[in-house]
Amino acid sequence: MTPTRIIQTLLEDPANPEHVNQYLSEDFVYVSLNYKNENLKTIMPWAGTHHGQNGFTDTFKGVDEHWIRDEFTPQAAFDDGENVAIFGSFTLRSRTLDKACQSPFAIFAKVNNRGKVTYFQYMEDTFGTADTFRTGGEWILQTLSEKKVTV
Repeated sequence: MTPTRIIQTLLEDPANPEHVNQYLSEDFVYVSLNYKNENLKTIMPWAGTHHGQNGFTDTFKGVDEHWIRDEFTPQAAFDDGENVAIFGSFTLRSRTLDKACQSPFAIFAKVNNRGKVTYFQYMEDTFGTADTFRTGGEWILQTLSEKKVTV
């Protein structure tokens, strides 16, 4: 199986440890959304860097608890040796507010010569997905142009 196909197969049932663990190395590292951001972690507890196989499935279990995945569409996938990249889009709908967000996603992964995934980094529009939980209030952001933006 090619490294790209291994990652695609892994994503077929990402919250199931029996499925996932057969593809992950013992020293697996998973980066979900960022390396470390405590503010984002309060909204999405799985955000950040995780060591070990449970970090992957725990993330997707958390996603399934908070959102309904309406759509997940890979648009391009390729590998160069151990490095794999997959790009696409998805739509999530929050279970609490029924608010949807369509987001692009990017995956960077590494698959060793034994066919095991050693590293998996997942990126998305976290501003958009976090907004599916927003019930009110305003965010005032100070941009470089000295213009305050209220969201």
